Amino acid sequence: MNRKKISLLIFIVCLTAIFFSRPVMAAEGSDVQASIDAAKDELQSNINIVWTCVAAFLVFFMQAGFAMVETGFTRAKNSVNILMKNLMDFSVGTLAFFVIGFGLMFGTCTNGLFGTSLFCLSGIEPGESWDWTFLIFQTVFAATAATIVSGAMAERTKFVSYLVYSAAISIFIYPIFGQWAWGNLLNADNNSWLAVRGFHDFAGSTVVHSIGGWLALAGAIVLGPRIGKYGPDGKPRAILGHNLPLAALGVFILWFGWFGFNPGSTTTGNGSIGYIAVTTNLAAAAGAVLALITSWSIIKKPDISMTLNGALAGLVAITAPCDGVSPFGAICIGSIAGVLVVLSVLFFDYVLKIDDPVGAVSVHGVNGLWGTLSFGLFGLDGGLFYGGGFKQLGIQIVGAGSAFIWAFGLGLALFFILSKTVGLRVTAEEELKGLDIGEHGNEAYSGFQVFTTE
Repeated sequence: MNRKKISLLIFIVCLTAIFFSRPVMAAEGSDVQASIDAAKDELQSNINIVWTCVAAFLVFFMQAGFAMVETGFTRAKNSVNILMKNLMDFSVGTLAFFVIGFGLMFGTCTNGLFGTSLFCLSGIEPGESWDWTFLIFQTVFAATAATIVSGAMAERTKFVSYLVYSAAISIFIYPIFGQWAWGNLLNADNNSWLAVRGFHDFAGSTVVHSIGGWLALAGAIVLGPRIGKYGPDGKPRAILGHNLPLAALGVFILWFGWFGFNPGSTTTGNGSIGYIAVTTNLAAAAGAVLALITSWSIIKKPDISMTLNGALAGLVAITAPCDGVSPFGAICIGSIAGVLVVLSVLFFDYVLKIDDPVGAVSVHGVNGLWGTLSFGLFGLDGGLFYGGGFKQLGIQIVGAGSAFIWAFGLGLALFFILSKTVGLRVTAEEELKGLDIGEHGNEAYSGFQVFTTE
C-alpha cells in the first residue's frame, strides 16, 4: 500500500471519529448547561427564601414599634395593658392564623371568596419548602392588621375582649379579605375575585392597614370616648401621652420595619427591592414634612405627635403603589397623606367625637384608603395621570370600598356582641385608676408612678 492510500485511509478514519463524536460532545455540553441552569435556579430560590425571611423578621420587629408608639401616646397608668395587648395579639394571632386563617386565605379557592384547606393539615413536610417561608411572612402581616386596633381602643378596653377580637380577626376577618385580594399569590389557580379583576395592593394599604383601621373605627365607636375626653360643651380635651420620646422611638422602629414590609413583598431577591425602598422612604419623608407644615399652620405650633403620625401616614399610603409609581409620584402620595392625617385626626376628634388616642383610624384607615386609590392615579401602568383612564381607579375604588364594608361591618357586629356578652369596656373605677392595676395588677414604672383618679 503506497503512501497516498495510507494517508487517505487515515483521513477517512479521522473524519469518521469526528462525525461520531459530535453527538457525544453536544450531549456533554447540554448536560453541563443544564447543571448550570439548575444551580442558578437553586441559588435564586435560596436568595428568595433568605430575603423573604429577613423581611418577615423586620415586619415582626414592627410589633415593638407599635407597642412603643401606643404606649408613648397614652397615659402611664395604662402602659402595661398596651404592652400586653401588643404581645398577645401577635401570639394569639400567630396560632389562629396557622390553624385556620392561612388556609382560608391561601388554600384552594374556586369560589372566589375563601380557601378550603387548612395549612396545618396540608401534609407539607419540614424542610426548605417555599410554603414555610411564605407562611411566616404572611403571619407577621396578619399580626400587623390585628395590632392596629389596639391604639384606637386604648385605655378603656377589657383585656379578655381584646384577646377574643385578636383571634377573630386572625381566623376570619383578615384572611377572607386577604383571599379576595391576595389569594392567588401562593396558588396562581385561585379565583380571587378582586385579584382577577386587576385590583392592585402590592404590600397591603388596604389588605392590612385599612382592614385594621376600619376595625379600629368600629371598636372606638362601640366603646365610646374615654372618661373626661369631651367636656360638657362637647369640645374635646387633650389627654396627653406620657412619653413622647418613646412614641418617637416607635415611629423610627416602624419606619425601619417598613423596609421589610414593602420591599419584602417582592418575595424575590432582585433589583426591584432597592426601587421599592426608595419610593417607600420618599413617601414617609414627604408625609412627615407636610404633616408638620399642616399642623403648624392650623395649631400654630410644630406638633410632634402630628408629625410622627405624618411619617406613618406616608408609609401606609405608599404601601399599595410602592412598586408601580415614580419617585415623584411617591412624594406626591406621601405629601397628600401628611395633610390628610392631620385633617382626619381633627375631623374625628372635633366633628365626629370619636376618641382615638393614637390616631390609628386616620393613619391606617384613611391613608390606607388614599394609598389604594393613589395607584389608580399615579400608577405608571394604567394610572389616570399617565393616560390609563379610569379603569384602574375604578377597580381600586371597588377593592377599597369592599374592605370598608367588610371590616367595618363585621367590626361593629363583633364589638357589639362582645359588649353584650363578656363585656367590652372596663368599669369607670378601673379606667380612672388605670388598666395596669385594674386588669393586670402591675405598675409600668414601679416607684416612679403616681396613680390619680383624673
